[in-house]
Amino acid sequence: MYKYKCMNPIAKIGLNNFTDQYQVVDNVDDAEGILVRSANMLEMEFSDNLLAIARAGAGVNNIPLDKCAEQGIVVFNTPGANANGVKEMVLAAMLIASRDIIGGTEWVKANAGDPDIAKLTEKSKKKFAGTEIFGKKLGIIGLGAIGVRVANAARQLGMDVYGYDPYLSIDAAWRLSSDVKHVTNVDDIYSKCDIITVHVPALDSTKGMINAEAIAKMKKGVILINLARDILCNEVDVLAGINSGKIRKYVTDFPNPTTSGHDGCIVIPHLGASTEESEDNCAVKAVLELKDYLENGNINNSVNYPNCDMGICTRPRIGIFHKNVANMISQFTTALGDAGYNISDMTNKSKGDYAYTLIDLEDKITDDLVKKLTKVDGVIRVRVVKKEA
Repeated sequence: MYKYKCMNPIAKIGLNNFTDQYQVVDNVDDAEGILVRSANMLEMEFSDNLLAIARAGAGVNNIPLDKCAEQGIVVFNTPGANANGVKEMVLAAMLIASRDIIGGTEWVKANAGDPDIAKLTEKSKKKFAGTEIFGKKLGIIGLGAIGVRVANAARQLGMDVYGYDPYLSIDAAWRLSSDVKHVTNVDDIYSKCDIITVHVPALDSTKGMINAEAIAKMKKGVILINLARDILCNEVDVLAGINSGKIRKYVTDFPNPTTSGHDGCIVIPHLGASTEESEDNCAVKAVLELKDYLENGNINNSVNYPNCDMGICTRPRIGIFHKNVANMISQFTTALGDAGYNISDMTNKSKGDYAYTLIDLEDKITDDLVKKLTKVDGVIRVRVVKKEA
């Protein structure tokens, strides 16, 4: 029986994928798996029972990734599961920033009691007139699951699309419209584009990437959209850009005292991925990732350990979390050989400072074998996925 804990409400369509082999628990210390959305886990202490955390969403800044890696706890996320919801919000952001739809509807609300509102509208609507997005140059910084969808949708709307991503994956490249201009210097995005939208993860290298220096390179009257992470933009510099006339509108999905209510800012209450469909997709994907790891030892879409997949577990299987250093595999095979084990199948993958080795054996896994492998210098955790066939 596998035990799991939900730190936040998780869509039922996802939880329905659990079988009768799974039991939900109230005490987090009893859980082998945790499902989470936005709950802050940064200060949590984890029990030895915990094997994995699955985040129903893409961002994992609420989870202590390094701490989990050091304890052999796999952290999953669900990239792409909410991509369509965010893509549609980007399209909406472009439209409401280009045409003053919000200002116009607020004007109508304020004048709703005027019996001559129809005539008054014809006189007043000019101040809410805007521009079309057709034919405009859209710059996309980050061509992951969301960025690619935005790029392809914008091309279908007749926009001239420029994309920048120095780490563009082969999969994303295949899905990207051939009409998108892939630039290798982000300055080309800043200097050429009428609208710029940011879709990169929040890392030390990306924090505050949209700053005074970047804004100075942008076209006058640029529309800037940030539905990814608030810290990607230095918002003090953004406000200075608005006040100087360099930035026409700033659309953000992250309310805070700096931008909320400020002229030129359209602040959305974190609705980018808040659709029924996105929450369902994230829940399903998170549960399936967690199940595959608990039942088969497979890792897919982990943010702190490498992807590693040996299919359905039919033989005794053991997973070894260890430091990514030389001679680890030879030590494992030596320990197995000395104990009289024959290896049926094995794979090893690494990611940064950490690695994961998955081994299928032909004989029942004993506690003595686990102890021997655990004693190998550099091993973080040894997990028996299946003890016997």
